[in-house]
Amino acid sequence: METQLINRVASSGIITINLEDFYPTCDFKVFDISDFLFHGLILKEKEFRTALKELDWSVFRDKTVLILCSTDAIVPLWAYMLISQYLHGGANDIFVGTEKEFIKTWYYHALEKFDWTPYENQKIVVKGCGHKTVPEDAYARITKHLMPIAGSIMFGEPCSTVPVYKKKLM
Repeated sequence: METQLINRVASSGIITINLEDFYPTCDFKVFDISDFLFHGLILKEKEFRTALKELDWSVFRDKTVLILCSTDAIVPLWAYMLISQYLHGGANDIFVGTEKEFIKTWYYHALEKFDWTPYENQKIVVKGCGHKTVPEDAYARITKHLMPIAGSIMFGEPCSTVPVYKKKLM
């Protein structure tokens, strides 16, 4: 007599959400203001304007540009405006902050505009391991969106989960 193997995970109706699927797909490039400062710390307006004017801005074409200053320099707000003016028309988008801040903001917006209705009353597993670094905030945010509609929320893999939330039956 043969023993029939039953995949209980496949028949459980569990839906897996992989937050890596929301990871930014855009090409981004960093513009570090400190490269244009005297000793990396002092913005001299005339020299700054000249350096920006002479820069080959084509390296930022069709990219999301992350503007940041990697030193502790005090950068006047108009400098960000001036850089943005040069990027206008070539860059796909502009973000002021680090790559980590950009990815966190990307996830925030992606999860806010996502249609969660297909997950109503479903058993959901939010995948926990992967190849890309997903911000911690994304795990809290997805829970916020799923709690009002999901039947249950778990973390991990369908074969080994940590229970997070289960809807109370009325």
